[in-house]
Amino acid sequence: MTTISEHFQTLRDRQQCALIPFITAGDPDLETTAEALRILDRNGADFIELGVPYSDPLADGPVIQAAATRALQRGTKLEQVLEMLADISPSIKAPIILFTYYNPILHRGIKPFLQTIAAVGVKGLVVPDLPLEEAAELIQTAATFNIDVILLVAPTSSQDRIDAIARQSRGFIYLVSVTGVTGMRSQIQNRVQHLLTDLRSVTDKPIGVGFGISAPEQAQQVKEWGADAVIVGSAFVKRLSEGTPTEGLQAVEQLCKELKAAITPASLVGAK
Repeated sequence: MTTISEHFQTLRDRQQCALIPFITAGDPDLETTAEALRILDRNGADFIELGVPYSDPLADGPVIQAAATRALQRGTKLEQVLEMLADISPSIKAPIILFTYYNPILHRGIKPFLQTIAAVGVKGLVVPDLPLEEAAELIQTAATFNIDVILLVAPTSSQDRIDAIARQSRGFIYLVSVTGVTGMRSQIQNRVQHLLTDLRSVTDKPIGVGFGISAPEQAQQVKEWGADAVIVGSAFVKRLSEGTPTEGLQAVEQLCKELKAAITPASLVGAK
C-alpha cells in the first residue's frame, strides 16, 4: 500500500482528481464495513476515510451522528475496528485514512495509538477536534510511523491561519466547504473556489474538499474549481444504512461509480 503523498503524486501525474469516500465503522456492522471497503476499493475510491464511532461527534452532521450512535449501540469499539482493518488492509489498494476524535488518542497515548494504527495499515489520520496549536506532537510522532496527519481549513479561517495549516498538514489539506457540520447540501458554496485560490497561493500540497458534497455534479464542480480530491461522507453513510446490508452495499457501489465517472477525464475512462 502506497503512502498518501505517493498516491497523490501518481494521480497528479495523470491529471486525475481523487475520490475519497467516507463510511462509519460498525454501521450496520463491522462485516458490512469490511465489505464496503472492498467494494469502494474496487469501484474507484482512491483513498478511503473510515470514521471511528464516537459518543460526541461535534464535527458530524445528523446522518453520520446517527450512524455512529447505531454503531456504538451495537457495541462497536476501536479495538474491533482495528482488528477488522488488520484483516482487510493487505487486500485494499486505496490508502486508509482514519477519522477519529482526540480523546481515544489521548486515552491510549499518542505513540501507542499511532503504533497500533500503523500496524493495521492506516496511512492517514483526521482529528477534527485537535486545534492546530496543539497538533505538533501528533504530527511529528505520526511522521515516524509514516502516517500523515491531515489538517482542516474552514471557510472562516483567516489567511494567516490558512498559511499555518498549509505548512503543517501532511498528505493533503482538507478544505471544509461549508460553515458547520458534515451533511448533504443541494449546492456547494462559491466561497470554496476562492478558498482553493487562497490555498494555492501558499502551498503546492494536494487539497481535498469535503462536507456537503453528495452528488456527481457537485463533485465535478469542485474538481473544475481545482480540487485535487473530492471527499464524500454523508451520502455514502446514508446509502449504506438503508435497506438490508446487501441493498446498502449495492447503493454504495453505484454511488462510487457515479462519482468517479464525474471526476474522471474522458481520456482516462476505461483506462487501467
